[in-house]
Amino acid sequence: MAIRHLMLALMIVVVWGVNFVIIKFGLHNVPPLLLGALRFLAAALPAIFFVPRPKVPLSLYLAYGLTISVGQFGFMFSAIYVGMPTGLTSVVLQSQAFFTLILSAMWLKEHWHSNQLIGLLLAAGGLMLIGLSHGVSMPILGFLLTLAGALMWATGNIVTRFVARVGNVNMFAFVVWASLVPPIPFFLLSLLLEGPQKIAAAFHGFDGVSLGAVLYLAWVATLLGYGSWSKLLAIYPANKVAPFSLLVPVVGLLTAWLVLNEQLSSLQWAGCGLLMLGLLVNVFGGVWWRKWRAAKEVVNVA
Repeated sequence: MAIRHLMLALMIVVVWGVNFVIIKFGLHNVPPLLLGALRFLAAALPAIFFVPRPKVPLSLYLAYGLTISVGQFGFMFSAIYVGMPTGLTSVVLQSQAFFTLILSAMWLKEHWHSNQLIGLLLAAGGLMLIGLSHGVSMPILGFLLTLAGALMWATGNIVTRFVARVGNVNMFAFVVWASLVPPIPFFLLSLLLEGPQKIAAAFHGFDGVSLGAVLYLAWVATLLGYGSWSKLLAIYPANKVAPFSLLVPVVGLLTAWLVLNEQLSSLQWAGCGLLMLGLLVNVFGGVWWRKWRAAKEVVNVA
């Protein structure tokens, strides 16, 4: 990978890792569902006037917008709102990789490899340890909401696979136009669940921190982050790009510690370690196994 592309990949990791702390700041005055509506409204406008709309069926725009956008961020924002630590959120959300494996086997009839099954078991053990650590510092509701967000992200990943089958789709443009879907359901859910009074109070107390959070989430995390990620995927094989996402929780945990002084218990650290090990085995396990077999064959021949 060229140095400039390596730096671009690391920039994306930082942008997405810092994203979780920014969400925490955004929620200081704005309730989670309303924050979701504002995020995607800002992501769609004015970008749609500069990006041609990909010729993708409306059903896929709706499915993507309602799963990976409304579902994922609605649950994730709500998790942080009820007290889920931002650093832990960045880790637990990575369980989407294993939900994607399960859903792809169910809906796309894709077969698992042994390293994926081992990674899934390790990650499940990590999630169990994190779940057992619930208490004042991590409400069980926040943990469950984060898992629900990861499941919706995984569902959106399956939708993305169907979008790719349409052929020659500019995924960045698709994400921009799909951002038109979430604001209406988010606003309706906010009105129903958060109520007119909270919405009015949020707009009355909307300040520079709130505006900065919305613009970061919309323009930096969504448009810049995803646009750059799509560029890398267009240049390099996915197996060279995807592993960089494993660094996002590292940045998330470090940022939460530096900015919010979040501290994890030993049980939570152990759970994070198991989950990350599971992700590593899932991504690299097949390569490690092939290299080990090749080295063993060389030794036997010698």
